[in-house]
Amino acid sequence: MKKSCKKFLPILAAALVISVIMSLAGNVNVRADDENGQEQVILRVSNWEEYIDEGNWDEEETIDLESGDIIGEAPMIDDFEEWYLETYGIRVKVEYSCFGTNEDLYNSLSIGDVFDLVCPSEYMFMKLMTEGALQPFSDEFFDEEDEFNYYTNGVSPFIRDIFDSHEINGEPWSKYAAGYMWGITGIVYNPEEMTAQEASSWNVLADPKFRKKITIKDNVRDSYFVAVGAVKHDLLTSEEFLSAPDYRERLEEEMNDVSDETMAKALQFLKAAKDNVYSFETELGKADMMTGKIVANYQWSGDAVYTLDQADEDDFTLEFAVPEEASNIYFDGWVMLKKGIEEDSAKQHAAEAFINFISRPDNVIRNMYYGGYTSVISGGEDERIFEYADWCYGAEEDEEDTEEYDIGYFFEEEEDRGSGEYVITAPADQVYRQLFSQYPSEEAIGHTAIMVNFDNETTEKINQMWINVRCFSILDTPVWVWIVCGVIIVLAVLLVIRRLRKKY
Repeated sequence: MKKSCKKFLPILAAALVISVIMSLAGNVNVRADDENGQEQVILRVSNWEEYIDEGNWDEEETIDLESGDIIGEAPMIDDFEEWYLETYGIRVKVEYSCFGTNEDLYNSLSIGDVFDLVCPSEYMFMKLMTEGALQPFSDEFFDEEDEFNYYTNGVSPFIRDIFDSHEINGEPWSKYAAGYMWGITGIVYNPEEMTAQEASSWNVLADPKFRKKITIKDNVRDSYFVAVGAVKHDLLTSEEFLSAPDYRERLEEEMNDVSDETMAKALQFLKAAKDNVYSFETELGKADMMTGKIVANYQWSGDAVYTLDQADEDDFTLEFAVPEEASNIYFDGWVMLKKGIEEDSAKQHAAEAFINFISRPDNVIRNMYYGGYTSVISGGEDERIFEYADWCYGAEEDEEDTEEYDIGYFFEEEEDRGSGEYVITAPADQVYRQLFSQYPSEEAIGHTAIMVNFDNETTEKINQMWINVRCFSILDTPVWVWIVCGVIIVLAVLLVIRRLRKKY
């Protein structure tokens, strides 16, 4: 036995050496020397495509606010690396990559790809929280006395309350996730072809009046939400339901109903919608609206802004409506991954600093201008983000047809709302267009619900429902098709028999 042990000592020693080497190699992504031999932190970041400013603005793109000009000269990533060195005296190198969908990101993590900081949507960071995959923020990240904590000091009170009040396993989102962009879902429509009233219900997607003239999102979560809103229309719009003291809680409960009965009704609605819409899509709906192929498009509010902007350039007016049943309020948020951070304080500091840097008001404005989506940052005592909203949508001094548009719910603490400090005097037509898409009215926000992360069993059921919607089912074949096929088969058999008789 002892002799056998000695025989394997060299192998054990070699294994130990290999283990140490692999451990050190793993740390290469955490620490690396730059070209001058100075130590630097490697920060691996993954984000949505076209979701952070890449710089190289033309001078005419300068945003000239009263507080000063803002222009994106260098890419945001380069600016962060320079700022971090100047602020903390430490070099950081960002290895930046992009993902196309939340599922793409999750699959990437599942096969072993390692990131330190990622920006999934709310249901995906809820899933990652449930799985214990996330690193909580440090206490220092929430220190309001730190002048560089732009996120904590600048996040919208409205958004902060949502992240504090929604929990996974008894822990608030805010412990693990910092918001980035947010919005709601609705209908972009051509007012010459569809009325605002028609666009203000999810049932329009199955309305035969607009057969092959509307598109719907090609993903199960967004489409299921729409279907639930449509099949529960009578309940959700009833006076009794709307006036309930716990309306917001009940709305979220109803919109996340995954009972067999509701799922069966949603399946039937989506099948009817599939037969009625022009297509299921993710990106093409924006272009199809502008080319006139369709008259309405189920859209995220950030993409609605882009679509309306592009239509304006072509002298083509579009509007944005929020269905009366309910709208989905969504978020993309930054989270740190345990497998990436690995309890490395320097790496976590760099990750939290990255969130803070892009939450600085001037950088917030750059990213909003670049991507079209609305940041979760209101700026705190810094007025530039409201200035930017007014710069984008405020009426000219000599305009007469204007309306007052109050977005104080986003910028003020709840007890201060209604002060009139955050009111934009906007052209009247903006009330249901870009301004409304960028900052939905408080009334529209009052009818929104978050779609929660479902457990594995429920996810499998919904995914199977979606397969039944998207894939051809022989059971859905109309009776007349079966009759025609039967006649063809009978005729074919008779023809074969006839030929055989002639031959023999």
